[in-house]
Amino acid sequence: MKLEEKNLIVRRPYKEVYRCDDNIVKVFSETHPKSDVFNEALLTARIEETGLDIPKVKEVTQIDGKWALVIEYKDGKTLEEMMESDRKNMEKYMEDFVDLQLEVMSKTSPLLKGMKDKLSRQINSLKEIDATTRYELLTRLESMPKHNKVCHGDFNPSNVIVGKNGKMTVVDWAHATQGNASADAAMTYLLFALKDQETADMYMNLFCRKSDTARQYVQQWLPIVAAAQMTKNNELEKDFLMKWIDVIDYQ
Repeated sequence: MKLEEKNLIVRRPYKEVYRCDDNIVKVFSETHPKSDVFNEALLTARIEETGLDIPKVKEVTQIDGKWALVIEYKDGKTLEEMMESDRKNMEKYMEDFVDLQLEVMSKTSPLLKGMKDKLSRQINSLKEIDATTRYELLTRLESMPKHNKVCHGDFNPSNVIVGKNGKMTVVDWAHATQGNASADAAMTYLLFALKDQETADMYMNLFCRKSDTARQYVQQWLPIVAAAQMTKNNELEKDFLMKWIDVIDYQ
């Protein structure tokens, strides 16, 4: 498979993403764990089995000695691009976005790893917060109801492709788990809030109304998912996330 610079879509510190005919090819850095590449392929295949119409995984291969993942290409714009270029219709886009998230959460996949276990590992790995705070976070996590809904883990408009016919498709399932829908909503809220608080509040209000969920319940997850987000080691996000962890009054 020949990849050309002109077909490069995204460059990240740990991967490059190319368009190649009817495929998207993710080429990971030499230091990226081989197990993570195969795990992303497995997670994507698990989500395919739920019946959701997502880009199908086609192949795990090596390109120039680097591990690569080949996934079906879906033509269209990201919902993020549409929101940014057409702000007057933001509420309509957000309604569609929340409806799509609720469709995802209506599915189950018993072989997906549990969200609580993943969050627990992430919190335990954090050295930026002291042992007492980690204990409080883990205690709160343990007290939260355990569910088994499909959760994307990084559900934001940049991971939603809108086709010419208006059909929306969710991409990038590397963080998928089964767990509590409100935890996934809390993560989405944080991802919006990192960029724009007003948009985040619009999302929260729509999600809670459409899912008949108390806002306070979703908010209980915020310090937990903020701690999990800190494990991505993004210095630009650190102060913002620490505020969500620190200001919560633990009961």
